[in-house]
Amino acid sequence: MTELLVLQAELREEKGSRHAARLRDPKIGKLPAVVYGHGEKPVTISLNAHDFVEGLHRGHRIFEIQLPTGKHTLLVKDLQYDHFGKKLVHADLMRVDLNERMTVQVPIELRGTAKGSQEGGILDQNMTNLEIECVVSRIPKSITVSVKDLAIGEAIHAKDLQLPPGSLLKTDPEAIVCICHMPKVKAEVEEAAAAEGPSEPEVITERAAPAEEQSASKEKEKK
Repeated sequence: MTELLVLQAELREEKGSRHAARLRDPKIGKLPAVVYGHGEKPVTISLNAHDFVEGLHRGHRIFEIQLPTGKHTLLVKDLQYDHFGKKLVHADLMRVDLNERMTVQVPIELRGTAKGSQEGGILDQNMTNLEIECVVSRIPKSITVSVKDLAIGEAIHAKDLQLPPGSLLKTDPEAIVCICHMPKVKAEVEEAAAAEGPSEPEVITERAAPAEEQSASKEKEKK
């Protein structure tokens, strides 16, 4: 079962960007968030920013908070970062029941060194998240993919991934997760060489004599 991380939360009476900015001040250390779902009225809250971010880094996606209305089990639905893409500035949290099924995005984690990489190829990861449907209490922290047997010219598709028991794949089964290919420059050189075909040996012929030499030779023959 998914481990729940319990966080302290406070209701926010004030709203607006200025109030949110004050909460994010390092001296205060709060993170603005909104809680919604299950037919209840959305409420704005603030969380301890450090504890919440640490929980995310440890792979938590489900949290439990205590509010005046009672305990709430919340799923991280969306995260907003600053324009540098580094600092978390807001979180959208959805009320959930641990026994209900939901469609969620789960991180993809590549494991190992591709066989093709050892042969001069390049491994590209085309997808970083996989969409699956599963019971909330069994949302995996990540989906691991072994790439050690991947050769140059081969790819791993979404349908090739092993999902936790009871999970359903929602991503396009044919979507490419990762692929190993030759470096572009090397591939272009080999294609150009193949298009030109095998090179033919240079044929060295006898050099023709200049016109003046040919004329002088004919005059000698007449004499």
